[in-house]
Amino acid sequence: MGKIIGVDLGTTNSCVAVIDGGEPLVLPNSEGSRTTPSMVGFTEEGEQFVGQQAKRQAIINPELTVYDIKRLLGHKYNSDQVEKYAEILPFNIVENTNGDAWVEVDGDRYSPQEISSLILRKMRQTAEDYFGEEITEAVITVPAYFNDAQRNATKDAGKIAGLTVRRIINEPTAAALAYGYEETDHANLVVFDLGGGTFDVSIVQLRGGVFEVVSTAGDNHLGGEDFDRVVLDFLMERFEEDTGIDVSDDRMALQRLKEAAENAKCELSTASETNINLPFLAVDDSGPRHLSLDLSRSQLNDLCYELIERLDIPCNDAMDEAGLSNSDIDDVLLVGGMTRMPAVQKRVEEIFDRKPHKGVNPDEVVAKGAAIQSGILGGEIQEVILLDITPFSLGIRVSGDRFSPIIDKNAPVPTSATKIFTTTEDNQDVVTVTVLQGEDDKASANKLLGMFNLTGISPAPAGKPRIEVTFEIDTDGIVDVSAKDLNTGASQSITVEGHSGLSSEELQRAMKRSEKAEASKTFA
Repeated sequence: MGKIIGVDLGTTNSCVAVIDGGEPLVLPNSEGSRTTPSMVGFTEEGEQFVGQQAKRQAIINPELTVYDIKRLLGHKYNSDQVEKYAEILPFNIVENTNGDAWVEVDGDRYSPQEISSLILRKMRQTAEDYFGEEITEAVITVPAYFNDAQRNATKDAGKIAGLTVRRIINEPTAAALAYGYEETDHANLVVFDLGGGTFDVSIVQLRGGVFEVVSTAGDNHLGGEDFDRVVLDFLMERFEEDTGIDVSDDRMALQRLKEAAENAKCELSTASETNINLPFLAVDDSGPRHLSLDLSRSQLNDLCYELIERLDIPCNDAMDEAGLSNSDIDDVLLVGGMTRMPAVQKRVEEIFDRKPHKGVNPDEVVAKGAAIQSGILGGEIQEVILLDITPFSLGIRVSGDRFSPIIDKNAPVPTSATKIFTTTEDNQDVVTVTVLQGEDDKASANKLLGMFNLTGISPAPAGKPRIEVTFEIDTDGIVDVSAKDLNTGASQSITVEGHSGLSSEELQRAMKRSEKAEASKTFA
């Protein structure tokens, strides 16, 4: 059996690991780095390249460099979040025929799945170069709070990259696996995962080789990119105050400011002050204008105050749903590059009343956990059992646009549940079962997963028929929903495998384009 790779497909950086000799091993890419920037660059000649090379060209060629693509997976073009991203991303975000958010580069349109597949192909190539053999299977991590559409978009990205995705695993769960892989003691673990694009917190119980996720909460729109954005806005405001020039529409200037903001944020994790110097940022009638200022750690903390405040609620929700208090927690594991920020570490200590654990590399621990899961699937690891949960409630729409949950959030998977419903009209012979995912009491505010009609209901007064609706969800997150009239025995069901936003034709076209690029070696 060939190697199954574990991939942390990150918003800012990606990482690939495997089980080698019974231990998780992070693989260096062709540049010798253990992490790869999740950036894709294009040239006017049609060449594509991923990682550091793409990052180097971002300033001089911003419109042909795509990044933060993970934040567009599974999103509609007209969503508030996409509008927010479009304000600062240098490339064009466009609406596809079915309303999904795609990107446009040099006149060509690409789905977020296809861009993500280029990053995954780089991870695959890294493993193939290391082992000298073809890699065809992978375990890929996603934020715990990714919904059905986002998870399936990730699966399609793997398919386009030529990978069979054996399992989608939650990032905090993967981190817990890596942390406790060789632990035998019982422990209650908080996994605090603040990455480039998302924030998740999970409570995991370790019981002698059994990893049981008992609760998870998070914010899919809070991450390092948001911290970069507040610094970028501050720099733009200061430059306009000093020069009177608004550079918000200058894509090259914006990219330079974004990189300066990210570098300053990183430097202030170890230094108390840093200098930001950007010569020739703009030109006016008086000539070239430059940006030069000092930024202190305390200023950065003030700029990011509201973002840091947003960390509290998901942490408290996860603890409440787990039924635990701070005194029950044995360790807090920091995951994701943003956890290097001292203000974040301080807030974690305040929330959980204990110093967080810093014994793992926050950039690599998720990929290592994915590799351990791949080892479990491949039979290389047998003494570890993973029990995960569903991050959202699953249910149906009932009268009055109300949401009726059938499987509750944080239910262990695999699982099944049944509820009895009835009709709302006299002699109603058909009911529509609308399958939803989410936490809002209003059905229309939740994510639509699918719908079907149950026919053949015997005529009866409203409220008389008994309609049994059953939900089943397996370890891959695939949901089966069935409805049955208990009086007549009539039944109907669907399998909700989720819809990534790509039609079968679009998926096939993306796969062919990917294969053609690889064959012509335009992918680097």
